[in-house]
Amino acid sequence: MRRSRLRSTLLALPALVGTLVMATAPAGANPATATATATATAGAGRSQLEHQEAVRLVRVQLTGADMLDRVAAAGFDLEHGARRVPAGVEAEAVVTAGQLAELTAMGARVLGEDERFTWSDEADGGLRTPGARTVGPAGHDRTVRIVRADWFTTKGQGFLYVEARTTEGQQADPVVEMQLENDSGRGTPFGFARTMSRFVDSGQYMFHRNLFKLDARPKQIRVTSSTGGAVTGAVSDWLEDAPPPLTANPRYQWDFVDGYRHPQQLYARAREIARQHPEIAEIVHLPNRTNGYQRKAQATIGGTGPEAVVVSSAAWGHEGGNDVTVEFVDRPGADLPLDVEVAGTAVRVLLGKDASGAPASTVTEVATALETRSAGLVDRAHPYRSNTGTGIVAPTPGPVALTDFLDQLRAGAPEGAVPRGPATIPVLRIGKHRDGRNPGVLIQAQDHAREWVPATTTLETAERLVHNYRTDRETKKIVDDTDIFLILSNNPDGANYSFYNFASQRRNLTNHCPDENADPARRNSWGVDLNRNYRVGSGHDGYAGASTSCVSDTYQGPEKLSEPEAKNIIWLVERYSNIKFMMSVHSNGGQLFWQPGAYIADGRITTPRPPLGDEAFYWQSAARILSQVKAHRETVVTPENVGGSSDVLYSSAGNVREDLYHTYGIYAFGWEVGGSVYNPATGNWQGGSFQPPWDGDPQLVSGHAETMEYANGIMEMFRIAAEWGKDRRDPVSRLVPGAGRYRGPVDVRFETNEPATVYYTTDGSRPMLESQRYEATEFREPGQVFHVTETTTFRWFSVDAAGNIENDYDPTRKDRRDRYRTATIRIVER
Repeated sequence: MRRSRLRSTLLALPALVGTLVMATAPAGANPATATATATATAGAGRSQLEHQEAVRLVRVQLTGADMLDRVAAAGFDLEHGARRVPAGVEAEAVVTAGQLAELTAMGARVLGEDERFTWSDEADGGLRTPGARTVGPAGHDRTVRIVRADWFTTKGQGFLYVEARTTEGQQADPVVEMQLENDSGRGTPFGFARTMSRFVDSGQYMFHRNLFKLDARPKQIRVTSSTGGAVTGAVSDWLEDAPPPLTANPRYQWDFVDGYRHPQQLYARAREIARQHPEIAEIVHLPNRTNGYQRKAQATIGGTGPEAVVVSSAAWGHEGGNDVTVEFVDRPGADLPLDVEVAGTAVRVLLGKDASGAPASTVTEVATALETRSAGLVDRAHPYRSNTGTGIVAPTPGPVALTDFLDQLRAGAPEGAVPRGPATIPVLRIGKHRDGRNPGVLIQAQDHAREWVPATTTLETAERLVHNYRTDRETKKIVDDTDIFLILSNNPDGANYSFYNFASQRRNLTNHCPDENADPARRNSWGVDLNRNYRVGSGHDGYAGASTSCVSDTYQGPEKLSEPEAKNIIWLVERYSNIKFMMSVHSNGGQLFWQPGAYIADGRITTPRPPLGDEAFYWQSAARILSQVKAHRETVVTPENVGGSSDVLYSSAGNVREDLYHTYGIYAFGWEVGGSVYNPATGNWQGGSFQPPWDGDPQLVSGHAETMEYANGIMEMFRIAAEWGKDRRDPVSRLVPGAGRYRGPVDVRFETNEPATVYYTTDGSRPMLESQRYEATEFREPGQVFHVTETTTFRWFSVDAAGNIENDYDPTRKDRRDRYRTATIRIVER
């Protein structure tokens, strides 16, 4: 039986940083205009930019994700280069001296070059007196368990990654240490003892793990704790024996994209592809228009002191706001009331005077007059930031022109005007049968504006699909058997701002800020983080990793789904219910993750974890996808960077993956392309950037190379979806060891021949979808072990990732020929 349309029912649940002004810019671009503070100067010209405060790149260490959340809420953007380390989280930031002082006052520790966490390749001898009690496979009473032991190679170098856990890991006095040993192949002794790194997040023990170089592939490892527990385990291959990529076919066409593309270029090419290939492609226009690449014209008049007035036009800058001027006028005399004159687009505020002839108009009075008596030219005026509004306004030497600042292009910006106003986002839909019969795959790129490689990666996949459809058999299978939806840029307003104005823009351009943060010097800090604006595991419900500050780079928005870009994604998956797979493509962390993606920091309470079968399907799919990435230039996304995103890195409240999986049953991945690449010349891992040089070193940091290798991975995801749609084979499960008579208690577990979720009972009732699910021992671990001490009958069935139910069993209705599995473990006296 195929469990079609049941995933959303089974998985439904209740709806559970001022940004750092980053001076980084794309390679080749002059970052001189990437940061600035804007205030209006006196005179007839437009508002000018003040001198820039010096900034520098620093790497800081935080105690964990809870501290990362507090720092983000304070307005700091620390997600670039963030990495989980034993003592918490390390991250990079570009800060001024004042911001650095604020950051350190919050408890962040600035790291020197030699203080950054690095895995040691040297065997340090391990524990001095391990004193192991027991050695053998993990059972119900083992204090030590091996989570993963993976061998991989990259660019001629072998690596071993090990992740283990002890039941005593939370113990802090004394801290439980772990020792790792490995052999050098079959029949060789254990050796190379080394101490494992203990990882703690927000006070909660997670695991011990190590990554280090080895010249020979080990067959087995042994892990021992300082309290005496020990276990041995086999080493598996990570990303080995991958099939050759589609690009290995000499007739296969690839390498279409030759540089970064701004949204206008991306959308134009999408429409052109649909025109050129109408038999397999079309455009779907998303219904909610963005708020637009547009800003109100503004000026901060009178410096930044108590007498400063922030003025914003009623019209958008390009619709007349940029033509507005404001002048504060002194007049001779005494006892003069405040007045306003308007001539065309010129606003003159005639300042009041007291009985002695001294200026008497306060900032609040002037702001109120501008909002109510400027003939509709000004709709917002207020004191500067936290000023009280009681300061006396000084006259200006002349008119001050308001500006939306969008004509002040950063150095290195591409040529051509950017269309102003709201944008309609096109979705490029590719598939031979676009009628809902095939599984849909949604690829969403560039939620975060500064991440340019995801857009080119997605465009490259589109080009490969349409150009190879008639000449490559594998591509034809993909197009014939899937329904693909490609959003080349989900944040066109922010992306344009990143290309033309401020390279490090992350969010969209919507300004939700109240007066305190609405002056133009804050303009690079406005906007909503679209990947914090969804409904499940939201910051609005207390989950960590999103900010309530409108000038934080992780600002969640004033409410769930407040932004049109987020509403569009929900509309799309509800309109096209055949969408069963989704990839949200980001950069540049070098990670592939899924649920859970958010948690409540106090106690580290995550959103519900996927069932064990879904978790196994995610891991199986990840290995296939990342093997295709590796096939291009041997880039390896390491196992430590794969899994539930809140386990791999940090909590990201209100992310799109959580919403689509838990609300609609869609297998939703998050992908951080780029990240660290192993450099054999130095023997170290080398990090990337949001906008790496397009033609950089093809073996190291290169936008072009990242585009090609990660396009390989997306193509493999299409193949996974096509196979999923054709899967009609039932899973097979068994209880290990099987039914029988046992002299004394016995440990049993379920095994399946493919990723599948087991539903079981032990009380004599027939198993149903509401029955207990077979769960993991702990996160990132295999299934639990049952310690059976008395005669017990297990009844169960399994359901695979495609919804096929074992042995054609129907759990929704009783039948005389119920086909569920059963096994009785009989415990007899010795």
